[in-house]
Amino acid sequence: MTEPAVLRHRLAAAVPVQDPAWRTSLATVPRELFLGTGVFRFDGRQWSPVHRDRTDPGEWLGLVYEDTTWVTQVDGITAEDATEPVTGRPTSSSTLPSLIVRMLDVAGVGEGHKVLEIGTGTGYSTAVLCSRLGDRSVYSVEYDPGLAAAAADRIRTAGYNPTLITGDGLAGHRDGAEYDHIVATCAVRHIPPAWIRQVRVGGTITTTLSGWMLASGLARLTVHEDGSATGRFLTDRISFMLARPHERPPRPVFHQHPGRTRAALLDPALLEDWTGQFLAQLAAPSAELMTTGTGVILVDVATGSQAWTEPAAGGWTVHQHGPLRLWDQVEDALGAWQEAGSPTHSDLGLAVDPDGTQRVWLGAPDGRSWDLPV
Repeated sequence: MTEPAVLRHRLAAAVPVQDPAWRTSLATVPRELFLGTGVFRFDGRQWSPVHRDRTDPGEWLGLVYEDTTWVTQVDGITAEDATEPVTGRPTSSSTLPSLIVRMLDVAGVGEGHKVLEIGTGTGYSTAVLCSRLGDRSVYSVEYDPGLAAAAADRIRTAGYNPTLITGDGLAGHRDGAEYDHIVATCAVRHIPPAWIRQVRVGGTITTTLSGWMLASGLARLTVHEDGSATGRFLTDRISFMLARPHERPPRPVFHQHPGRTRAALLDPALLEDWTGQFLAQLAAPSAELMTTGTGVILVDVATGSQAWTEPAAGGWTVHQHGPLRLWDQVEDALGAWQEAGSPTHSDLGLAVDPDGTQRVWLGAPDGRSWDLPV
Protein backbone atom coordinates (compact mmCIF):
# COMPACT_ATOMS: atom_id res chain seq x y z
CA MET A 1 0.00 0.00 0.00
CA THR A 2 1.35 3.44 -0.94
CA GLU A 3 1.99 5.61 2.12
CA PRO A 4 -0.35 8.63 2.60
CA ALA A 5 2.58 11.08 2.56
CA VAL A 6 3.63 9.81 -0.87
CA LEU A 7 0.07 10.22 -2.17
CA ARG A 8 -0.14 13.74 -0.73
CA HIS A 9 3.06 14.81 -2.45
CA ARG A 10 1.95 13.20 -5.69
CA LEU A 11 -1.37 15.06 -5.55
CA ALA A 12 0.32 18.36 -4.70
CA ALA A 13 2.77 18.01 -7.58
CA ALA A 14 -0.05 17.41 -10.08
CA VAL A 15 -2.26 20.34 -9.07
CA PRO A 16 -1.87 23.49 -11.18
CA VAL A 17 -1.34 26.58 -8.99
CA GLN A 18 -0.08 30.11 -9.50
CA ASP A 19 1.40 30.32 -6.01
CA PRO A 20 3.52 27.19 -5.36
CA ALA A 21 3.23 27.68 -1.59
CA TRP A 22 -0.20 26.08 -1.83
CA ARG A 23 1.46 22.87 -3.03
CA THR A 24 3.31 22.73 0.27
CA SER A 25 0.00 23.00 2.13
CA LEU A 26 -1.55 20.21 0.05
CA ALA A 27 1.48 18.03 0.70
CA THR A 28 1.21 18.73 4.44
CA VAL A 29 -2.48 18.33 5.32
CA PRO A 30 -3.65 14.69 5.68
CA ARG A 31 -6.90 14.61 3.72
CA GLU A 32 -7.71 11.14 5.07
CA LEU A 33 -8.52 12.72 8.45
CA PHE A 34 -11.26 14.85 6.89
CA LEU A 35 -13.31 12.30 4.95
CA GLY A 36 -14.36 10.49 8.11
CA THR A 37 -15.49 6.93 7.59
CA GLY A 38 -17.57 7.29 4.45
CA VAL A 39 -18.27 9.12 1.20
CA PHE A 40 -21.03 8.94 -1.41
CA ARG A 41 -20.70 7.83 -5.03
CA PHE A 42 -23.33 8.96 -7.55
CA ASP A 43 -24.45 6.73 -10.42
CA GLY A 44 -26.67 9.33 -12.06
CA ARG A 45 -29.73 8.26 -10.10
CA GLN A 46 -28.80 7.67 -6.47
CA TRP A 47 -25.99 8.16 -3.96
CA SER A 48 -24.34 4.98 -2.69
CA PRO A 49 -22.25 5.09 0.48
CA VAL A 50 -18.66 3.84 0.41
CA HIS A 51 -17.50 2.96 3.94
CA ARG A 52 -13.86 2.96 4.93
CA ASP A 53 -14.13 -0.15 7.11
CA ARG A 54 -15.58 -2.13 4.19
CA THR A 55 -13.01 -0.95 1.65
CA ASP A 56 -9.46 -2.18 1.07
CA PRO A 57 -7.16 0.33 2.86
CA GLY A 58 -5.11 0.97 -0.26
CA GLU A 59 -8.23 1.53 -2.33
CA TRP A 60 -9.61 3.90 0.32
CA LEU A 61 -6.44 6.01 0.33
CA GLY A 62 -6.59 6.06 -3.45
CA LEU A 63 -10.08 7.57 -3.24
CA VAL A 64 -8.95 10.08 -0.61
CA TYR A 65 -6.14 11.43 -2.77
CA GLU A 66 -8.03 11.60 -6.04
CA ASP A 67 -8.37 15.21 -7.16
CA THR A 68 -12.13 14.99 -6.93
CA THR A 69 -14.98 16.29 -4.80
CA TRP A 70 -16.37 13.66 -2.45
CA VAL A 71 -19.94 14.21 -1.30
CA THR A 72 -20.22 13.43 2.40
CA GLN A 73 -23.84 14.40 3.12
CA VAL A 74 -27.06 14.20 1.09
CA ASP A 75 -30.16 16.00 2.38
CA GLY A 76 -28.74 15.87 5.91
CA ILE A 77 -27.79 12.16 5.80
CA THR A 78 -24.06 11.56 6.17
CA ALA A 79 -22.30 8.82 4.25
CA GLU A 80 -21.04 7.48 7.58
CA ASP A 81 -24.64 6.87 8.73
CA ALA A 82 -26.10 5.68 5.42
CA THR A 83 -26.71 1.93 5.23
CA GLU A 84 -28.13 1.92 1.69
CA PRO A 85 -28.26 4.18 -1.38
CA VAL A 86 -30.15 7.46 -0.97
CA THR A 87 -31.61 10.05 -3.32
CA GLY A 88 -31.62 13.79 -2.95
CA ARG A 89 -29.31 16.78 -3.19
CA PRO A 90 -25.79 17.01 -1.74
CA THR A 91 -25.61 19.21 1.36
CA SER A 92 -21.92 18.86 2.21
CA SER A 93 -18.74 17.67 0.53
CA SER A 94 -14.97 17.68 0.59
CA THR A 95 -14.05 19.95 -2.31
CA LEU A 96 -11.44 18.72 -4.76
CA PRO A 97 -8.00 19.98 -3.71
CA SER A 98 -7.23 21.68 -7.04
CA LEU A 99 -10.39 23.80 -6.71
CA ILE A 100 -9.52 24.80 -3.15
CA VAL A 101 -6.15 26.19 -4.17
CA ARG A 102 -7.62 27.70 -7.35
CA MET A 103 -10.07 29.71 -5.22
CA LEU A 104 -7.27 30.84 -2.92
CA ASP A 105 -5.08 31.74 -5.89
CA VAL A 106 -7.89 33.80 -7.43
CA ALA A 107 -8.53 35.57 -4.12
CA GLY A 108 -4.86 36.51 -3.83
CA VAL A 109 -4.46 34.98 -0.37
CA GLY A 110 -0.89 35.10 0.89
CA GLU A 111 1.30 35.39 3.98
CA GLY A 112 0.12 37.89 6.56
CA HIS A 113 -3.49 37.87 5.34
CA LYS A 114 -6.55 37.24 7.50
CA VAL A 115 -9.21 35.10 5.82
CA LEU A 116 -12.85 34.35 6.56
CA GLU A 117 -13.94 31.08 4.97
CA ILE A 118 -17.67 30.59 4.40
CA GLY A 119 -18.47 26.89 4.64
CA THR A 120 -16.18 24.79 6.82
CA GLY A 121 -17.62 21.53 5.47
CA THR A 122 -15.32 18.66 6.38
CA GLY A 123 -12.62 21.10 7.52
CA TYR A 124 -10.06 20.13 4.88
CA SER A 125 -9.89 23.51 3.16
CA THR A 126 -9.74 25.20 6.57
CA ALA A 127 -6.70 23.10 7.46
CA VAL A 128 -5.07 23.97 4.12
CA LEU A 129 -5.50 27.65 5.00
CA CYS A 130 -4.07 27.13 8.49
CA SER A 131 -1.06 25.30 7.07
CA ARG A 132 -0.20 28.36 4.98
CA LEU A 133 -1.35 31.31 7.10
CA GLY A 134 -1.26 30.07 10.70
CA ASP A 135 -4.20 29.45 13.01
CA ARG A 136 -4.71 33.05 14.14
CA SER A 137 -5.31 34.26 10.59
CA VAL A 138 -8.06 31.78 9.72
CA TYR A 139 -11.77 32.06 10.56
CA SER A 140 -14.35 29.61 9.23
CA VAL A 141 -18.16 29.49 9.50
CA GLU A 142 -20.31 26.37 9.14
CA TYR A 143 -24.12 26.44 9.06
CA ASP A 144 -24.75 22.79 10.06
CA PRO A 145 -24.02 22.16 13.79
CA GLY A 146 -23.27 18.46 13.28
CA LEU A 147 -20.86 19.12 10.44
CA ALA A 148 -19.27 21.96 12.39
CA ALA A 149 -18.58 19.70 15.40
CA ALA A 150 -17.12 16.93 13.25
CA ALA A 151 -14.93 19.38 11.33
CA ALA A 152 -13.64 20.94 14.55
CA ASP A 153 -12.54 17.52 15.83
CA ARG A 154 -10.76 16.71 12.58
CA ILE A 155 -9.07 20.10 12.29
CA ARG A 156 -7.70 19.85 15.82
CA THR A 157 -6.65 16.23 15.32
CA ALA A 158 -4.61 17.48 12.37
CA GLY A 159 -2.90 19.94 14.70
CA TYR A 160 -4.62 23.22 13.79
CA ASN A 161 -6.62 25.64 15.94
CA PRO A 162 -8.37 28.31 13.84
CA THR A 163 -11.43 30.30 14.97
CA LEU A 164 -14.45 28.15 14.11
CA ILE A 165 -17.99 29.53 14.15
CA THR A 166 -21.28 27.67 13.90
CA GLY A 167 -23.92 29.87 12.31
CA ASP A 168 -25.15 31.53 9.15
CA GLY A 169 -22.15 32.22 6.93
CA LEU A 170 -24.16 34.85 5.06
CA ALA A 171 -23.80 37.02 8.18
CA GLY A 172 -20.03 36.55 8.13
CA HIS A 173 -18.30 36.90 11.51
CA ARG A 174 -18.23 40.49 12.72
CA ASP A 175 -16.04 39.80 15.76
CA GLY A 176 -13.08 38.87 13.56
CA ALA A 177 -13.41 41.76 11.08
CA GLU A 178 -11.77 43.33 9.18
CA TYR A 179 -10.64 40.57 6.85
CA ASP A 180 -8.26 40.75 3.93
CA HIS A 181 -10.29 38.16 2.06
CA ILE A 182 -13.58 36.32 2.24
CA VAL A 183 -13.62 33.03 0.32
CA ALA A 184 -16.85 31.05 0.03
CA THR A 185 -17.02 27.32 -0.62
CA CYS A 186 -20.77 27.58 -1.10
CA ALA A 187 -22.66 29.49 -3.80
CA VAL A 188 -24.89 32.53 -3.25
CA ARG A 189 -27.67 34.21 -5.24
CA HIS A 190 -26.33 37.63 -4.29
CA ILE A 191 -23.42 39.03 -2.29
CA PRO A 192 -24.42 39.27 1.38
CA PRO A 193 -24.06 42.90 2.58
CA ALA A 194 -22.29 41.71 5.75
CA TRP A 195 -19.41 40.36 3.68
CA ILE A 196 -18.76 43.77 2.14
CA ARG A 197 -18.87 45.49 5.54
CA GLN A 198 -16.42 42.99 7.03
CA VAL A 199 -13.70 43.17 4.35
CA ARG A 200 -11.12 45.96 4.46
CA VAL A 201 -10.95 48.51 1.68
CA GLY A 202 -8.97 46.90 -1.12
CA GLY A 203 -9.73 43.41 0.17
CA THR A 204 -11.48 40.76 -1.87
CA ILE A 205 -14.55 38.54 -1.89
CA THR A 206 -14.25 35.36 -3.96
CA THR A 207 -17.40 33.32 -4.43
CA THR A 208 -19.54 31.53 -6.96
CA LEU A 209 -22.77 33.25 -7.93
CA SER A 210 -25.52 30.75 -8.65
CA GLY A 211 -29.30 30.41 -8.58
CA TRP A 212 -32.28 28.16 -9.02
CA MET A 213 -31.38 27.09 -12.56
CA LEU A 214 -28.10 25.84 -11.00
CA ALA A 215 -26.00 27.88 -13.42
CA SER A 216 -22.97 29.48 -11.79
CA GLY A 217 -19.97 31.72 -12.24
CA LEU A 218 -16.83 32.33 -10.18
CA ALA A 219 -16.36 36.01 -9.33
CA ARG A 220 -13.69 38.01 -7.51
CA LEU A 221 -14.76 41.36 -6.10
CA THR A 222 -12.67 44.19 -4.65
CA VAL A 223 -14.22 46.27 -1.86
CA HIS A 224 -14.02 50.06 -2.19
CA GLU A 225 -14.03 52.93 0.31
CA ASP A 226 -17.61 54.00 -0.46
CA GLY A 227 -18.98 50.57 0.48
CA SER A 228 -19.28 49.34 -3.09
CA ALA A 229 -17.62 46.29 -4.57
CA THR A 230 -16.75 45.51 -8.17
CA GLY A 231 -15.18 42.65 -10.06
CA ARG A 232 -15.35 40.23 -12.93
CA PHE A 233 -16.19 36.62 -13.56
CA LEU A 234 -13.59 34.06 -14.52
CA THR A 235 -13.92 31.35 -17.16
CA ASP A 236 -13.67 28.49 -14.61
CA ARG A 237 -16.60 26.06 -14.86
CA ILE A 238 -17.09 25.88 -11.11
CA SER A 239 -20.23 25.03 -9.18
CA PHE A 240 -20.83 24.79 -5.45
CA MET A 241 -23.92 23.91 -3.46
CA LEU A 242 -26.06 26.95 -2.69
CA ALA A 243 -25.83 28.35 0.81
CA ARG A 244 -28.76 26.81 2.64
CA PRO A 245 -30.66 30.09 3.17
CA HIS A 246 -30.42 30.65 -0.60
CA GLU A 247 -31.65 27.16 -1.54
CA ARG A 248 -34.65 26.67 -3.79
CA PRO A 249 -38.08 26.42 -2.15
CA PRO A 250 -40.37 23.57 -3.21
CA ARG A 251 -41.12 23.70 -6.92
CA PRO A 252 -44.76 24.34 -7.93
CA VAL A 253 -46.45 21.40 -9.61
CA PHE A 254 -45.91 21.67 -13.35
CA HIS A 255 -48.91 21.09 -15.60
CA GLN A 256 -48.23 21.49 -19.28
CA HIS A 257 -50.54 24.45 -19.78
CA PRO A 258 -50.94 25.54 -23.43
CA GLY A 259 -50.90 29.23 -22.39
CA ARG A 260 -50.04 31.82 -24.99
CA THR A 261 -48.21 30.30 -27.92
CA ARG A 262 -45.77 31.86 -30.36
CA ALA A 263 -42.74 30.96 -32.40
CA ALA A 264 -39.55 30.95 -30.35
CA LEU A 265 -36.98 33.36 -31.78
CA LEU A 266 -34.01 31.45 -30.33
CA ASP A 267 -33.10 27.77 -30.08
CA PRO A 268 -33.61 26.38 -26.54
CA ALA A 269 -30.28 24.57 -26.98
CA LEU A 270 -28.61 27.90 -26.11
CA LEU A 271 -29.42 27.07 -22.49
CA GLU A 272 -27.03 24.13 -22.72
CA ASP A 273 -24.14 26.58 -23.05
CA TRP A 274 -22.44 27.36 -19.71
CA THR A 275 -22.73 31.14 -20.17
CA GLY A 276 -26.08 30.96 -21.97
CA GLN A 277 -27.67 29.17 -19.02
CA PHE A 278 -26.10 31.66 -16.60
CA LEU A 279 -27.64 34.58 -18.51
CA ALA A 280 -31.01 32.83 -18.63
CA GLN A 281 -30.83 32.52 -14.85
CA LEU A 282 -30.05 36.23 -14.51
CA ALA A 283 -33.07 37.06 -16.68
CA ALA A 284 -35.48 34.80 -14.76
CA PRO A 285 -33.93 34.56 -11.27
CA SER A 286 -36.82 32.82 -9.51
CA ALA A 287 -37.33 30.16 -12.19
CA GLU A 288 -36.13 26.58 -12.28
CA LEU A 289 -34.99 24.87 -15.47
CA MET A 290 -35.89 21.37 -16.57
CA THR A 291 -34.99 19.69 -19.83
CA THR A 292 -36.99 17.18 -21.81
CA GLY A 293 -36.13 15.09 -24.81
CA THR A 294 -37.67 17.75 -27.03
CA GLY A 295 -37.11 21.09 -25.33
CA VAL A 296 -36.95 22.98 -22.05
CA ILE A 297 -39.36 23.84 -19.24
CA LEU A 298 -39.15 26.91 -17.02
CA VAL A 299 -41.22 27.07 -13.84
CA ASP A 300 -41.18 30.19 -11.68
CA VAL A 301 -41.09 29.31 -7.99
CA ALA A 302 -42.45 32.68 -6.87
CA THR A 303 -45.46 33.02 -9.19
CA GLY A 304 -46.05 29.60 -10.72
CA SER A 305 -45.52 31.06 -14.19
CA GLN A 306 -44.30 28.55 -16.75
CA ALA A 307 -42.81 28.38 -20.21
CA TRP A 308 -42.13 25.28 -22.27
CA THR A 309 -40.85 24.70 -25.77
CA GLU A 310 -41.54 22.09 -28.39
CA PRO A 311 -40.22 21.51 -31.90
CA ALA A 312 -42.12 23.05 -34.78
CA ALA A 313 -41.60 23.02 -38.52
CA GLY A 314 -38.27 24.73 -39.08
CA GLY A 315 -37.85 25.82 -35.49
CA TRP A 316 -39.49 25.93 -32.07
CA THR A 317 -42.76 26.90 -30.45
CA VAL A 318 -42.95 28.31 -26.94
CA HIS A 319 -45.96 28.20 -24.60
CA GLN A 320 -46.12 30.73 -21.74
CA HIS A 321 -48.61 30.85 -18.89
CA GLY A 322 -48.88 32.97 -15.74
CA PRO A 323 -48.08 36.57 -14.78
CA LEU A 324 -44.46 36.35 -16.00
CA ARG A 325 -43.45 35.76 -19.60
CA LEU A 326 -40.42 33.69 -18.69
CA TRP A 327 -39.32 32.86 -22.21
CA ASP A 328 -39.58 36.52 -23.25
CA GLN A 329 -37.22 37.42 -20.40
CA VAL A 330 -34.78 34.65 -21.25
CA GLU A 331 -34.92 35.33 -24.97
CA ASP A 332 -34.18 39.01 -24.41
CA ALA A 333 -31.04 38.21 -22.37
CA LEU A 334 -29.80 35.56 -24.79
CA GLY A 335 -30.39 37.89 -27.71
CA ALA A 336 -28.20 40.56 -26.07
CA TRP A 337 -25.55 37.91 -25.47
CA GLN A 338 -25.61 36.81 -29.11
CA GLU A 339 -25.39 40.42 -30.31
CA ALA A 340 -22.23 40.73 -28.19
CA GLY A 341 -20.73 37.71 -29.96
CA SER A 342 -21.75 35.02 -27.41
CA PRO A 343 -18.71 35.65 -25.16
CA THR A 344 -17.69 33.51 -22.19
CA HIS A 345 -18.10 34.41 -18.53
CA SER A 346 -14.93 36.53 -18.74
CA ASP A 347 -16.98 39.25 -20.48
CA LEU A 348 -19.29 39.51 -17.47
CA GLY A 349 -18.78 41.70 -14.42
CA LEU A 350 -20.46 42.16 -11.07
CA ALA A 351 -21.14 45.47 -9.32
CA VAL A 352 -22.51 46.05 -5.82
CA ASP A 353 -23.45 49.71 -5.51
CA PRO A 354 -23.28 51.68 -2.22
CA ASP A 355 -27.10 51.59 -1.98
CA GLY A 356 -27.03 47.78 -2.04
CA THR A 357 -28.16 47.33 -5.65
CA GLN A 358 -26.37 44.39 -7.26
CA ARG A 359 -26.11 43.77 -10.98
CA VAL A 360 -24.26 41.61 -13.45
CA TRP A 361 -23.17 43.48 -16.56
CA LEU A 362 -22.21 42.32 -20.03
CA GLY A 363 -19.23 43.79 -21.84
CA ALA A 364 -18.75 46.96 -19.75
CA PRO A 365 -20.07 48.35 -16.44
CA ASP A 366 -22.36 50.75 -18.31
CA GLY A 367 -23.52 48.04 -20.72
CA ARG A 368 -26.51 45.73 -20.59
CA SER A 369 -27.09 44.48 -17.03
CA TRP A 370 -29.41 42.37 -14.90
CA ASP A 371 -30.25 43.03 -11.25
CA LEU A 372 -29.66 40.24 -8.78
CA PRO A 373 -32.42 39.17 -6.37
CA VAL A 374 -31.54 40.76 -3.01
